[in-house]
Amino acid sequence: MEDFVFAGFNIHAWITIVTVLGMFTTMLFTKLRADLVFLSAIGILYVTGVLDAKEAFSGFSSTSVIVVGVLFVIVAGLTHTGVLYVVVKYLLGQPTSYGKAVTRLMFPVAALSSFLSNTTVVAMFVGIVKMWSKKLGISPSKLLIPLSYASGMGGVCTLIGTPPNLIISGLYEEKTGVAMNILTTTVPGLFCLVVGVLSVIAMRRLLPDRKTPESAFEETGEYTVEFQVPSDNPYISKTLKEAGLFHVNGGSLIELYHYDNIPLPLSEDEPLMGGDHLVYAGQIDALVELAYNHQLVSADHHLFSYDEFDTNRNLRTAYVNFGSSLIGKTIEGCTFEKDSNLTLVAVSRYGERINKSPRQVVLQAGDTLLLLCPKNVNIDTTSPRSDIHFFESDDVPNVGTGTIISSIIMIAMVALSALGVMPLLQCAFLAAGAMLICRCCNTEQAMKAINWDILMVFAGSAVLGLAIQKTGIAALLANGILDVCGTNPLVVMTAVCLVGTFITEFISNTAAGAMFFPIMYEAAEKMGYDPFPFLVALMISVSSSFATPIGSPTHMLVYGPGGYRFSDFMRIGLLMNIIILAANILIVNIIYPLTPLP
Repeated sequence: MEDFVFAGFNIHAWITIVTVLGMFTTMLFTKLRADLVFLSAIGILYVTGVLDAKEAFSGFSSTSVIVVGVLFVIVAGLTHTGVLYVVVKYLLGQPTSYGKAVTRLMFPVAALSSFLSNTTVVAMFVGIVKMWSKKLGISPSKLLIPLSYASGMGGVCTLIGTPPNLIISGLYEEKTGVAMNILTTTVPGLFCLVVGVLSVIAMRRLLPDRKTPESAFEETGEYTVEFQVPSDNPYISKTLKEAGLFHVNGGSLIELYHYDNIPLPLSEDEPLMGGDHLVYAGQIDALVELAYNHQLVSADHHLFSYDEFDTNRNLRTAYVNFGSSLIGKTIEGCTFEKDSNLTLVAVSRYGERINKSPRQVVLQAGDTLLLLCPKNVNIDTTSPRSDIHFFESDDVPNVGTGTIISSIIMIAMVALSALGVMPLLQCAFLAAGAMLICRCCNTEQAMKAINWDILMVFAGSAVLGLAIQKTGIAALLANGILDVCGTNPLVVMTAVCLVGTFITEFISNTAAGAMFFPIMYEAAEKMGYDPFPFLVALMISVSSSFATPIGSPTHMLVYGPGGYRFSDFMRIGLLMNIIILAANILIVNIIYPLTPLP
């Protein structure tokens, strides 16, 4: 088996190819967790002998992986001290045109994303942008895609702004022993950002003008009806199930009040009493028929409305995440409400409320749910694996002296690293320690901020790149690219970056960076050029995913709130991919001219 060779690849290379293809196929077409998929891939490469134990688990001790983990703590300090809110308060303002609004939005978001998690920035900006857009008289769908684009383009402006930059720079340091400066990609990134902002303004007609999903929920009287049980009702003393009032056609029972006006836990075994108030959500005609058949009357006063919440319960809007276990199911057919202590009131899709019983709606990714929630929701809807994601956050940052302190800590970290005073990893550890000592965040908040799933994917990506290089796949693919594209370095750089941009629309940009690093590195060396500028161009290209909502977690964050359709991203995103690719190749070759190897 050791001597087996087919199409130029040995058995270990084919095992790696099959593993990589199987891994990406699994992530595209199943709902398995990405960290589990990457861990399984590492296991396969180790068990089959492609990598030895040290190589297979080297990703977990990689400097770049540790930096990412420490940065989560720093981000927690910045988040809890309200740095984002201060930036928003003083920079968004009241622009008088769409072009000015996009500029005022995209540049601050990009600046924050250069140092903070893109996902964190976008998650905190979504609700703010929606309120801001109403004041400006602009549809949120015209601003939320630019918001997501800005976070991605800002992330490439520093090595710590996006995971691919860290993974590629880390692999480069391992290969050459030379560490990239934290500001290596700043000038190319800023140039692409300016081009991107101007492109969004020029192509604004390609951005959809959608209704916001929650606009379908603004008048709850249209789909919630409250009835009262008269004292002579024949169903008194029977349970809700026996009376046929628990499971009803065309609607759902969402609240039950006895005479004391205190909402009771919904149970089909709850006995009906005279004077009870029953609140239903659903199709009005079906609910009116229900009242007629069961001799219910209109409530004396409406206890349930969008603006009049119980002190311990309120209405909140959330959207169904991509990869959610709720996709393809109805709430009626699963235990989501029971497990999370939430009650579904209504469902909207593309900004239009679905006119049927909400619990019988087959859910799709991006559907907006109106939920009746307890004061403290007992599910973590901020997790990437969460079934739903709330539009707004209950977290209120503590703006004050901590805001200034956390900002100073962040600036000091970047300055020390950029000036070469100490390595980035040491700077990050010092900054994280300072955040805890200065109480910008506590230990619980810091540990909660660390996303172990992302670290697992990050470590797996590093191992994946190692396997591609060790088995000779990178060298053979590099030769293949040279055979097709010739030995013109600009053509080769453009070709690899184009494929990288396309691939990252469907897989993790971290995985794309790790996969294309050895290919780009080998191709540059075979042509006799310093790989450095090629890798800078690669960093930007694998983070330039604009054409699909699954191309970036930030796209998924705005997909539901913007009321978007899948095709909305492609209309403007395909052109953005081409424009940013051209800008990327142009500026990288100006700032970092191609240099022949000695």
